[in-house]
Amino acid sequence: MTYASPHRLTPEEEGGPEVDVIVVGAGNAAACAALAAREAGAGKVLMLEAAPEAEAGGNSTYTAGAMRVTYEGIDDLRQLVPDVPDDLVAVTDFGSYGADAFFDDMFRMTQFRTDPELVEILVRQSLPTLRWMREQGVRFQLSFGRQAYKVDGRFRFWGGLACEVWGGGPGLVEMLHAACAKRGIEIRYATPATDLLRDDAGVRGVMVATPEGRKAIRAGSVVLACGGFESNAEMRARYLGPDWDLAKVRGTRFNMGDGIRMALEAGAMPHGHWSGAHAVGWDRDAPAYGDLAVGDNYQKHSYPFGIMVNANGERFVDEGADFRNYTYAKYGREVLRQPGMFAWQVFDAKVLPMLRDEYRIREVTKVTANTLEELAGKLEGVDPARFLQTVRAYNAAVQTSVPFNPAIRDGRGTEGLALPKSNWANTLDQAPFEAYAITCGVTFTFGGVKVSDRGEVMDRAGAAIPGLYSAGEMVGGIFYHNYPGGTGLTSGAVFGKLAGENAGRHALSLQTA
Repeated sequence: MTYASPHRLTPEEEGGPEVDVIVVGAGNAAACAALAAREAGAGKVLMLEAAPEAEAGGNSTYTAGAMRVTYEGIDDLRQLVPDVPDDLVAVTDFGSYGADAFFDDMFRMTQFRTDPELVEILVRQSLPTLRWMREQGVRFQLSFGRQAYKVDGRFRFWGGLACEVWGGGPGLVEMLHAACAKRGIEIRYATPATDLLRDDAGVRGVMVATPEGRKAIRAGSVVLACGGFESNAEMRARYLGPDWDLAKVRGTRFNMGDGIRMALEAGAMPHGHWSGAHAVGWDRDAPAYGDLAVGDNYQKHSYPFGIMVNANGERFVDEGADFRNYTYAKYGREVLRQPGMFAWQVFDAKVLPMLRDEYRIREVTKVTANTLEELAGKLEGVDPARFLQTVRAYNAAVQTSVPFNPAIRDGRGTEGLALPKSNWANTLDQAPFEAYAITCGVTFTFGGVKVSDRGEVMDRAGAAIPGLYSAGEMVGGIFYHNYPGGTGLTSGAVFGKLAGENAGRHALSLQTA
């Protein structure tokens, strides 16, 4: 079978591979693919990064570093974090997050659309893959800061997340790149791949853009792990819909969809939720793309403890529908749908100490007041009279007789409101009051290409495209509508490792053929 591609090998470009495996990208999925290919026996592995070195790593660099992983208790977690002190273990309820819970979350969050074959790999390989990452030199820590609350003298983990990378996204990329350097894997920065090389036998390498012009690099196999199309305003409007071109981008400015384009031009099957994306509440005045100096701190994810209002002064989501881990990735879309594409998160003094660290950064759009009336006048763009009506109705509806407990779905909701708040409802009645302006921040897009259980890119007839593999955000079919927090990095690592292993084996098979 032949594949439609803009670049067919010329006689001058013919010849044996210059490298065994090319990995397009340099983030978490790409680095895991490169390391796995090297481990599988590929002698020369080359990573191509579109960004300059100072901005390398794709969206991985901009993450907080949480990784969703199955565990049955502290013994499993100690496989990743072996130095947890016994005295800390004695005052902590780690609970468990088994495979069944992970499956339930994935199917529930995606409205039962997630690809069963892919989610089986994701869940079953989550713990083994993180153990493998630790062997490569990645350090983990327990997520006490963001995923555990202290209740009655004991820490209690919540929301299925207990583990994160030491140093967050920047630490992850630094450690993975160090592991690549140790194993002789070259990373070429500011070297974007522009097209795939192919012949009738399959993919044979890539074309890259260099200061000297376009150049062909031949390879035994290629792994595309260079992100979705979230950085591309034109593609966001085309696939996600009106006004998505106006959304802020949480991460890199280099994820322009080129990997997806190259795969589709090679005959790949589109797969997944092409009109869906991971999108969160993001500071209204944040820059158009991510800022590495601020990192993930433009996010504003303590909304379950307050209310969110739009320009009409009205609530528009159930802020306490579930743990933040299970709602934050879809609520950005809801903010984008509001008049003016913004909202305000409102809190009172009772919960201010519980707000996440991101609310205390210098680069924040915030107002403070000693009365609700004063606050109403400071909420730029909001109908003040309607806002006060909303707060009065909300305060009257809070079930104050139900105990407040942030570590569980406490059932402390509202009664009689058309739009309820299901958990963690607290009256807004103690000064000072604080409010934070947010808009939509898009993280990554859900649509991509179909891959096999070996990480091979599948063509439109359902056959593997020889020599072409994919991982990370480019893999379609995993996420639809919503997303369980911390699954993106885990998915990138699991499918990066899978694609890299098989790309390495494919390259070796060509040498012995």
